[in-house]
Order: sequence, then C-alpha cells, then structure tokens
Amino acid sequence: MENKNSERYLTFALGKGRLANQTLKLFEEIGITCEEMKDKETRKLIFVNEELKLRFFLAKGPDVPTYVEYGAADIGVVGEDTILEEGRNIYEVLDLGFGKCRMCVCGPESAKDLLLHHEQIRVASKYPRIAKNYFYNKKQQTVEIIKLNGSIELAPIVGLSEVIVDIVETGSTLRENGLQVLEEVCPLSARMIVNPVSMKMENERITKLITELKQVINKEN
Repeated sequence: MENKNSERYLTFALGKGRLANQTLKLFEEIGITCEEMKDKETRKLIFVNEELKLRFFLAKGPDVPTYVEYGAADIGVVGEDTILEEGRNIYEVLDLGFGKCRMCVCGPESAKDLLLHHEQIRVASKYPRIAKNYFYNKKQQTVEIIKLNGSIELAPIVGLSEVIVDIVETGSTLRENGLQVLEEVCPLSARMIVNPVSMKMENERITKLITELKQVINKEN
C-alpha cells in the first residue's frame, strides 16, 4: 500500500504572475524546483517534477481556491484577499510573508464624516463579500455595495459611490486621484491553502512541506 500512495502526485495551483514567481523562489529554498516553469515561451499548462512527484499549474487568482476546494489541486498559493472574497471550504495553513498590502476603505476627505456617522452610503468594490462583511459585521453600518471589475478609483470621482473598498500597496494611485485611505479593513499577504481531504490523506507530506517553508520564512524575517 505504502508504495502506491507514495507514487501519487501532489498538485499545486499557483496564482499567475508575481505571486507564482515569488512562490517558486521560496520553494527552491527548500529544494523544490520546476525547471519547465522557467521557460517563458512554453505553452504547457501543467508542469511536473517527476523526481519529487509534484505537479504545478498556474491559474487566475480567484480560481485558485476553487481548484483547491474541489480537490483538483491539493495545495494552492493565493492572496488573502481572494481567500476572503471566495469563501471556499479550504484550510489556510501558512502566511508566506510576501505580496503584502492592505484592504482599505478609500475616498475623498469629505467622506470621513459619512463613515464616522454611519450614514447610508454607496460602496464600490471588486470585493463585495469583504466590503459587506466589514460594513455589516464589523461596523454595523448599512451600505449599498456596488460590484465593479476595474479602475475602482473612478467610482467616487464620477459620483457612483461615496467610497471604495480596495487593495492599497503604496497609495500613489489614490493620491493622484484626490483620494485617501479612510479606514483599514485588514492586512493582506500571500497564503498557502490546502484541500481538507488532501490534508488527511497526504498529512505527512504536506505537514513536512509546511514545516520546511516555515523555517525559511522565519529565517528571512
């Protein structure tokens, strides 16, 4: 039985772009490499490390928790914003310590009072679930939430909403558009997530991976 189990591939879903690159760099520090993924010209969708019996694929951030919940991937790496917004049945096991930013309520200075006095306002966001949870559960403020897909900063400028809930890294885009951070919702960073069944079935391998990654992260911090 043991032999059969050890032949099973552990599958990773990585959020595309900078997140995947930083994740692979971190993995290399614990001896997990995937040379195929470094080929910028490749059209492949799934990358394999035969020796360690690992498979990797890249996915759009919001899809990563879905792949993990349904067991198409055992492990995923994605931003905390996506985990909170998607609300999937997964285990969040590790803060990877990179991709740090914050989710904030932003708007013009004039919107400060509206937040302070719990006025009924309109809030535009790519993250309606996070926005709703913050206003309804943390602040007990009734708001109308409008989902947008891009250039959220535009919403208060053109009068679609009083404030926005969005990710802030440096805040330069906000400042350029006469907006500012009014309240912080939560800090964000890249996280590792695991499928609950995989955690049971592959406990030893996954726990070992988490322990090794933790040591590297602690050393770097």
